[in-house]
Amino acid sequence: MFSPYFSSENSSFKFILDILDGMHDWVRVVDRDNSVIFINRSMEEGLSVEDLSGKKCYELLGKNFPCENCITRKAVFEGKTQKKEEIYNNRIFSVMSSPIVADDGNIYYAVEVLRDITKEKELENRLLNQNIKLQHDLNMARQLQMQLLPRNIQFPQLDFAYLYHPCAELSGDMFNIFQIDSEHIGIYIADVSGHGVSASMLTVFLISVLNKKILSPSRALHRLFKQFNTSGFDKNSYITVFYAIYNTKTHMLRYSNAGHNCIPIICSKNGIKKLFMPGTPVSNWMDNPRYYDESVRLLPGERFFLYTDGLADQWMEEPGDIIEDTNIINIIKDNSIDLNIALNLIARYVYKQLDTIGAKQRDDVTMALIQPLQNEESTSKK
Repeated sequence: MFSPYFSSENSSFKFILDILDGMHDWVRVVDRDNSVIFINRSMEEGLSVEDLSGKKCYELLGKNFPCENCITRKAVFEGKTQKKEEIYNNRIFSVMSSPIVADDGNIYYAVEVLRDITKEKELENRLLNQNIKLQHDLNMARQLQMQLLPRNIQFPQLDFAYLYHPCAELSGDMFNIFQIDSEHIGIYIADVSGHGVSASMLTVFLISVLNKKILSPSRALHRLFKQFNTSGFDKNSYITVFYAIYNTKTHMLRYSNAGHNCIPIICSKNGIKKLFMPGTPVSNWMDNPRYYDESVRLLPGERFFLYTDGLADQWMEEPGDIIEDTNIINIIKDNSIDLNIALNLIARYVYKQLDTIGAKQRDDVTMALIQPLQNEESTSKK
């Protein structure tokens, strides 16, 4: 529909009008005085307009005064396309006003396109509310996962400390230390596939299912593997676990490995013992994996270091290279450094290496230090 004050017999112009009339969006042309000189068929039908004579742009939308934020005037007088959202008749419209430059270089009109985005906004609000709820649930899950870490635990025979830096709200790493009986303490570090909710569920599975009474780490891992295979996890899910049991009377550390590719070490003034052991991750990749036990002495004054691959995988070729780094080894071996401080020094050193190469943490970082005591005084550490 044209204003009666404007007409053209040009056939090319009529072709353009046919295109505009075929659009579902509302389209109108407004002059410098806010008078509407054209609306397309969709807008004409949507607003039930019968006559455009003298109609102002704001009057078509049921208003008595110009919009406070009139983007059409801005488009005309500034010569730039303007955008805003407008509510009309309980519907939300995206409005875009673009200047029409005449042959003489002046701007006499602006073309407005109004698109009904009510459904999109409703969907956006639903998604926003769902994201808020999901974030709340993730925060709750993170708090619960943090509660699963060792807390308020004391052992008269050894000291321990751990550092736990997840890269996302929910982590796929886990460290645990627990009393089995009066002479044995269980220790494990694990890394599960992925990150986020699925990874956290695997860590909950590990904590819940690992038998903490069996004094053979390999047997406990084998049972864990069998339980995993009957729990319906897919082929892409797996858990790597290094599990050790420390005898506080004999100072023997008995250990087994389910595919954890980060070699734990025992550091002393006399050198380093690498607890290398191959093994199959807890997964459903095979029917009957073989796990076996090895034993080594862990004496008072020595330090037992465990870690996950997030400590090394962004700045070293192999996770095992971390225990070849002189700076890290010197920190671990120095018994004058508190266990917690030692772990934080290692973390600070690793993050500095990441900064040097311009990388950010993209994997969970977990590590632990355990040290048998000469006496029976110990304080649990976090």
